[in-house]
Amino acid sequence: MNEIGILAKIEQQFEQLSPAEQKVAAYLLRHAELIPTMTTKELARAADTSEASVVRFCKAIGIGSFPGLKLALARELAMADMNINDFSIIDKPNAPYELFMKVTYVNKAAIEATTTTLDKRELEKAAEAMIKAKKMVFYGVGGSAAAAVDASYKFTKLGYMAATSPDFHTMLPLVAHLKEGDVFVAISTSGRTKDVLEIARFAKKQQATVIAITKLDPSSPLYKEADIRLALPDVEQDHRIGSMASRMVQLNVIDALYLITFHRVGSRVIERFHQTREEVVRLRR
Repeated sequence: MNEIGILAKIEQQFEQLSPAEQKVAAYLLRHAELIPTMTTKELARAADTSEASVVRFCKAIGIGSFPGLKLALARELAMADMNINDFSIIDKPNAPYELFMKVTYVNKAAIEATTTTLDKRELEKAAEAMIKAKKMVFYGVGGSAAAAVDASYKFTKLGYMAATSPDFHTMLPLVAHLKEGDVFVAISTSGRTKDVLEIARFAKKQQATVIAITKLDPSSPLYKEADIRLALPDVEQDHRIGSMASRMVQLNVIDALYLITFHRVGSRVIERFHQTREEVVRLRR
């Protein structure tokens, strides 16, 4: 996205648009928060125009496709007035419930924006690799470490040898025991975190399949070097008060991978699930 925001750009170019394109622009300016979850057909119907007009509108404002428009808009909405993750938040008068609502909005917008960046084919390849794997190792640092821990716990429940560690040196022997057919999942918002990159490269030397959960950035080293890329929207600036929306989109992808895998192998492990539950109930007494 250029320096000028997409909404401001639409307002500036409104008079230059065709009547049909103006219908799309007018609806978008009134209901910007709805667009990231809509299809071309839904927007055309809501704006009382055609799908072709929606496509022409996207091209007229300099964005090549409707998915590109949705991504740009979702990011702007998350980063603009509702932005909660830069240091200017301390200068704004907000009640606790207002901040709760803003956090909820930003996280929801970020997760919905993932539908425009995640490649269906890459998701299917990741699911297939994980189902066939005997071992899985997950790694992320900082805010991304939470997603790695969650993934390790979830896939252990499915009977996989799944592991992670926040310590770089502990990760080395874990990855050293990976073999061809095993999976290493590298989790990094930027795709440039040195420790994650080094461990991912080590995993490739072991012939493990490297799956990257990272933002959509073909120039980042992790995006380039991964075997499978689960691309996320760029919803947070690098200099921020903490990982929020970026962490939520990572966890959402982990949940999806877990559910996909359970759907495929659940019949093999359901008895173990029941045994685990019974033990939990017994220990609570």
